[in-house]
Amino acid sequence: MADQLTFHEAFPETWFEQQYNLRAHDPDYQDRILANWTSRSHDARARLRGTPSIRYGKGERQTLDFFPCTSPDAPTLIYFHGGYWQRGDKSIYSFLAEPFVEGGSHVVIAGYDLCPSVTVTEITRQARDAIAFVWRNAAELGVDRHRISVIGHSAGGHIAQMMMGTDWIAYDPHLPADFLTCGIPISPLSYLEPVRRTTSLNAAIRMTPQEAEEQSPMIANPPNTAAPQLVAVGGEETSEFLRQARLYVDAFTDGTRTIALHIVPDVDHLGIINRLADQDSTFHHRVRAMIFAPLEASHQSL
Repeated sequence: MADQLTFHEAFPETWFEQQYNLRAHDPDYQDRILANWTSRSHDARARLRGTPSIRYGKGERQTLDFFPCTSPDAPTLIYFHGGYWQRGDKSIYSFLAEPFVEGGSHVVIAGYDLCPSVTVTEITRQARDAIAFVWRNAAELGVDRHRISVIGHSAGGHIAQMMMGTDWIAYDPHLPADFLTCGIPISPLSYLEPVRRTTSLNAAIRMTPQEAEEQSPMIANPPNTAAPQLVAVGGEETSEFLRQARLYVDAFTDGTRTIALHIVPDVDHLGIINRLADQDSTFHHRVRAMIFAPLEASHQSL
């Protein structure tokens, strides 16, 4: 694996820009997609029963949008958005909650402070605080604390992997060691050194070589749980995003856990989110199967 992690030393910066600076490929396309998601999310919030901006920390963006379904013992899915830790807002992604709420799960869309105001290390800490907040306040929210799953896209996929690699007892001895039932990292950034070498992105992230190593799931934060994971990536994404997904799956799938790779065909880095929201898509069904599997197994054992 070491060779796979050091290959970048021979590549010029222009190559990293082509692989990771996706806005440079077609900025108008990305703006159109985000405008569409913003509009859909506005409409979704009008239809859904929910509680916006529940504060879980002191930071400006440290709030949660909570969208419950009608069943209190349903699984809860916590979503972290992407944007290279420096862009985006949870309000853009409310539209993702609707199909999952309709399918019988609670959804939490988590916000977090952004670079350059904070570091990636601080964002990881805030994400842990968000998940712990849901666990601690499960009764008040009306959810089952034993049915919490984490999902995220791009930088949010990195966050999802970091949550699956968290030693929760070390974080807080009052938390159970293994309370996340599954993880779904989508187009994750599993190895951060290539991102650090992309000057246009790292200008705001300001990631050092040490932080890139310490915050890489591939190096310092392997899974700390036997809970299953589904790592998804679009078939039309850049070769680096495909490699980032495969690296994680190949490194950490073993006899103690299942980490499956799902390549969503005919979609790029943003198009995969539309498939996630499509209740008729294979990807959506695989995610639903993941978050409901522990619940179904529990019911079968009763």
